[in-house]
Amino acid sequence: MFKFKIKLGKLTVERKSYELYIKEGDVMASPSKHRMKRQSWYIRLMHKRLPITKWLPEYNSQKALADVIAGITVGLTVIPQALAYATLAGLPPQYGLYSSFVGCFMYIVLGSCKDITLGPTALLALMTYEQIQGRNFDYAVLLCFLTGIVQLIMGLLHLGVLIDFISVPVTVGFTSATSVIIAVSQLKGLLGLQFKSRGFIDTVKKVIVNIPNAKLADSLLGLTCIVILLLMRKIKDLDLPPHRRGLKRAVWLFSTSRNAIVVLVCSIMAFIWENNSESPFKLTGTVKEGLPPLSLPPFGTMVDGRNVTLLEMCADLGSSIVLVPIIGVLGNVAIAKAFASGESVDATQELITLSFANILGSFLSAMPITGSFSRSAVNHASGVATQFGSLYTGILVLLALSLLTPYFYFIPKASLAAVIICAVIFMIEYEVVKPMWRSRRADLVPAFATFALCLVVGVELGIVAGVLLNVILLLYPSARPQLEAEIVTNHYGLNYLLITVGNSLYFPGVEYIRQYVTRAASKQSGNVPVVIDCRYVLGADFTAAKGLCALSNSLSARGQPLLLLSPRASVASVFSGAGSSVLVVLNANELDVTLQELTGQIALPVIPDEPKRPYTSLKQDESLEVIVADENASPLLTTVYRKKISEVDDT
Repeated sequence: MFKFKIKLGKLTVERKSYELYIKEGDVMASPSKHRMKRQSWYIRLMHKRLPITKWLPEYNSQKALADVIAGITVGLTVIPQALAYATLAGLPPQYGLYSSFVGCFMYIVLGSCKDITLGPTALLALMTYEQIQGRNFDYAVLLCFLTGIVQLIMGLLHLGVLIDFISVPVTVGFTSATSVIIAVSQLKGLLGLQFKSRGFIDTVKKVIVNIPNAKLADSLLGLTCIVILLLMRKIKDLDLPPHRRGLKRAVWLFSTSRNAIVVLVCSIMAFIWENNSESPFKLTGTVKEGLPPLSLPPFGTMVDGRNVTLLEMCADLGSSIVLVPIIGVLGNVAIAKAFASGESVDATQELITLSFANILGSFLSAMPITGSFSRSAVNHASGVATQFGSLYTGILVLLALSLLTPYFYFIPKASLAAVIICAVIFMIEYEVVKPMWRSRRADLVPAFATFALCLVVGVELGIVAGVLLNVILLLYPSARPQLEAEIVTNHYGLNYLLITVGNSLYFPGVEYIRQYVTRAASKQSGNVPVVIDCRYVLGADFTAAKGLCALSNSLSARGQPLLLLSPRASVASVFSGAGSSVLVVLNANELDVTLQELTGQIALPVIPDEPKRPYTSLKQDESLEVIVADENASPLLTTVYRKKISEVDDT
């Protein structure tokens, strides 16, 4: 440690705070610079974990106006959807509104994507419905609390990587199946039927059986609402002249608010009918007025006069305690990526945001929530500038709870069913089947398997089975790596058998590689060395190193040495750490020298142009097939002659 003296003319100032740190010739910064670095690190962390600190200082009146317009537009969309999704979840309509404002306020502070709006969705509503059948509403609120706890744990442990194990084919199969299940479940309300069902197949059967009992008024109203909603959805795509901007904006707003408009018109019709006579439609009924009470989540409940403890409730909820949080994060991250405009998405921050939204929501009787793609698309198209737009959406929901709940009584159930059906039918991703077929047909297997299993056995088991199947397909190349065998002759006339491995050397494929190499080596006359080309091997493990060591000993007993050619440093370290006796050479020149040493510098005779005997394959119960390589083909290594054994691909 040194002290500096700064001389300014006749004045000498000694600054003890300036300290020089010298270590191995490197000069480090002074403490003041260290403080600046620490401060900048704190600022970056604050911007990352509290995104509001990043965009709020730059907030202005222009952004505020854009947020007001977008927030109110989204609010007009969320109110009818919230009522419908609560009904879908088997809950009273007010629970949908209870779940629609807490997430809005939380996302203002913690949200990282300005376009996302949190609230109830059709997917989580369906998963909630499967958990409260035959139980009370406390299970939905507890599921919301546990969902937030699991998401918080995942966020603190940076377990957002788990989402990466749910591939696009599995996601496509899952979302498409849930869309079909939701649409079929709404046929009961659409046709005015009354029955109880459990599962997709049971619902289809009971709809078919009860078709004769369908109410004409509800059926006509529901089908008419569907047609009108679909037409209003297409209106915004009209090609209007560029100079008619005001008309274009008005048409877009009319199309975007279609759910609220249809529900409002149907409610007015039902209200007039109810006052003059009896309404022919099935109505929503009484909706509890006012804001939800602030209370602890239900850590115990009563079912059929029996006290149910927290542990028993958790046992009843089962795997949904883990699956609902994962599905919620999966959807939220997917939406964030869709609207990120090429920027990176922090999955951990989205996890933390969702966790607090669900935890705090459970204190206000909310069901599990996540980002809604349809409402986020409306938010984006409305020109939202910052996350502050969610404030106005939340305020609109609170006003609806305070002032409009008496009028929700007159909303026909058929109109809500039409809103849900029109929202979910566009989630059926049939258009991706053709690209999958063209690119990689194996990806269709987990997609269709997930789709079918979700319909037959339920969405939870369906997605678990789809992920497991996808992992099996992912691991299969490790168990059956692509191998290619060829006989190579170098400049010195030395022949060796070159085995090229097209994948990593991990324990599932060790035995397969051993059998392949043993069969290929046994077909060669004389003590031909065996060389495994490791240039394309990205990794190896202890089991693979021991397996190849045993293979080396087996081949050496027959007078055929085994060598590894050009392994990566990480692969070579695995073999050296495992105490393997396999020889390692780094390049072609070193390989030639090593082969001469192993063969006593005696050049082996060049193999003639025609093979001495035919081979058919390298499979276990068959012989080898030798094909003479094209003389004009560029050699893998510097060679005078090569003879190629047909590539074997058991995949």
